[in-house]
Amino acid sequence: MACLGYNVRLFKATGFPSRPRVHPTRRACSIRCAVSPVTKRYNITLLPGDGIGPEIMAIAKDVLSLAGSQEGIEFQFKEMPVGGAALDLTGVPLPDETLSIAKQSDAVLLAAIGGYKWDKNEKHLKPETGLLQLRAGLGAFANLRPASVFPQLVDSSTLKREVAEGVDLMVVRELTGGIYFGMPRGFGTNEKGEEIGFNTEVYATYEIDRIARVGFETARRRRGKLCSVDKANVLEASILWRKRVTAIALEYPDVELSHMYVDNAAMQLIRDPKQFDTIVTNNIFGDILSDEASMLTGSIGMLPSASLGESGPGLFEPIHGSAPDIAGQDKANPLAMVLSAAMLLRHGLGEENAAKKIENAVLETLNRGFRTGDIFSSGKKLVGCKEMGEEVLRSVDSERPIAVLS
Repeated sequence: MACLGYNVRLFKATGFPSRPRVHPTRRACSIRCAVSPVTKRYNITLLPGDGIGPEIMAIAKDVLSLAGSQEGIEFQFKEMPVGGAALDLTGVPLPDETLSIAKQSDAVLLAAIGGYKWDKNEKHLKPETGLLQLRAGLGAFANLRPASVFPQLVDSSTLKREVAEGVDLMVVRELTGGIYFGMPRGFGTNEKGEEIGFNTEVYATYEIDRIARVGFETARRRRGKLCSVDKANVLEASILWRKRVTAIALEYPDVELSHMYVDNAAMQLIRDPKQFDTIVTNNIFGDILSDEASMLTGSIGMLPSASLGESGPGLFEPIHGSAPDIAGQDKANPLAMVLSAAMLLRHGLGEENAAKKIENAVLETLNRGFRTGDIFSSGKKLVGCKEMGEEVLRSVDSERPIAVLS
């Protein structure tokens, strides 16, 4: 069975406990559930963003509230603008107030940003710039991207069943360094008078060491295998990367370390993905490989992520984009957003029981045959974004033991 536990708890969090009555924030489906006396309260910043973001965020908020209430957890939500929505409201993709509120919260839940409307903006006025600023502002340097093939969706993968079945890997991506942030960068003119664009791939020892430790700790809590991906046959930054990862390995004799060039890693993810347990890599390689890994599962609409720092709130978001072509049409798959809420509970707040409730609810909903368009197959029930959310709520409420069905 695909591992929904993701097996990592990097940075500290707290935890607490349960009684029945009708849940107060009920949608049209009129579900009844057990609600525990409130023993803990958390402040959560919600960043719905653009495109399908508001639709999937509304569902994740309801699921988070319901699962939390069953564990005696109460959430105080504060919704703030980011990305294109913030540009339209304030003229910048990350308003100071949004970043300030996010920093003061216990965790940050982000849906999606971007859209055709802002594609021609100057770089500093693009929605994506706001996301980079948010990650940097929160100090969220470690990005955890699980790619697990759910037994119920194995035939949704574009790979043969025997290749995709049983895939369960984690990509640990360095998030605040490398070519996306390196200086110098910009535009200029070469000796022939031609216009050029340039970026700098640069890593300091401390940046590599800290993400390497996250990779080793992650592998230690999973199956004890870490593959470090670089391009050390060509890039000086990768030569240093490999040198430092190899040095940090001495602190983790119980973890098996291997190295792989990024072009080979991209091929091996398709050829034999089950060989991987945990992958640690730099910003740009992690960006590309984690999106490739997402398609092993059949749909990018199924995969959550967590971005964590050494202190302060974590940032939790699905890895898919804002899908402006289907925004407002009730076609989006909300499950990656819902699973991001589960990662928030586990990695951001240390609330393991509530996280498992959500993950089990997603499995139970899939067991009952509900599918959005991106994961639909013959014999299943095609539903929209809202109905899928309502069915996940029913599954949270039912608390049935999960029998995994193919």
